[in-house]
Amino acid sequence: MPIMRAAYASAFDADNPLAALAVGDRPEPTHPQDDWVTMRVRASSLNHHDLWSLRGVGLTADQLPMILGCDAVGTDPDGNEMVIYPVVPTPGDPRGVSILSEHYQGTFAELVAVPRMNLLPLPDGLSATDAACLPTAWLTAWRMLTTKGRVADGESVLVQGAGGGVATAAVALAVALGKRVYATSRDAAKRERIAELGATALEPGARLPERVDVVIETVGAATFDHSLKSAAPMARIVVSGATAGHEPKVNLRRVFAMQLEILGTSMGTPDELAELLAFCAEHGVRPVVDRVVPFSDISDAFARLHSGEVFGKVVVDHTA
Repeated sequence: MPIMRAAYASAFDADNPLAALAVGDRPEPTHPQDDWVTMRVRASSLNHHDLWSLRGVGLTADQLPMILGCDAVGTDPDGNEMVIYPVVPTPGDPRGVSILSEHYQGTFAELVAVPRMNLLPLPDGLSATDAACLPTAWLTAWRMLTTKGRVADGESVLVQGAGGGVATAAVALAVALGKRVYATSRDAAKRERIAELGATALEPGARLPERVDVVIETVGAATFDHSLKSAAPMARIVVSGATAGHEPKVNLRRVFAMQLEILGTSMGTPDELAELLAFCAEHGVRPVVDRVVPFSDISDAFARLHSGEVFGKVVVDHTA
């Protein structure tokens, strides 16, 4: 059986997920259906989803070993450079879909198999390493701002906990969309980086100069009361994560008196990814990249993400 190099979950470790990461030889991918193709991966990027997988969230022991990675740009069998949309139809999943590395092997490998319909052309002007940042974190942020947050109807945005992939993407995209952007972070150095992106950087819980039309919430319990207090009448609070607690106290009187909308979302559609790719290419928006590492150093990439010091995306160059 042909083999390839890959980074995969070999076990689960809730306390030290890095201990469950293995890098070594795995079988080359097979096609579960006729409409799948094999892509040669050029670049990929890490998400916190990968660390949660190593902790055992969303996977079971009988699925191991599982190649990790959701995002990638690769070359199709005809030599075309394509961006991979990572959401795959999955009849056995209660959601009806799954993300690569949940039921099907992921992108941290030399080769990955995906449905042909999940491939979008890499736009001119976007590098493979930049585009590899977009299909999960940046797509989630794009959907939060546009489809769910209806940011076109507002002028101001609050992004809680900027520094991580989704939140930093939301800052960059909201600025590019011409909105007044406020962003919070506990880290002074990250606040400096946020300000460089064009946002007003604030400490968590700080009073804003105005109430905002859209709140991007990925933190959860630690910031949710501040999100409620910062929301203008009929504002949208869009939630895609809960890294600091999933059960916040919610002042329902504020919700109905201010006619607030609390909206949940995750990922996005292929059409939304196409819109995001076109927007970034046309407006010169480029992902915030913490660092690019060669595949041979992918263990260091995981350690960097796990450290909590990351600002933006950690990208893996499979050609280096």
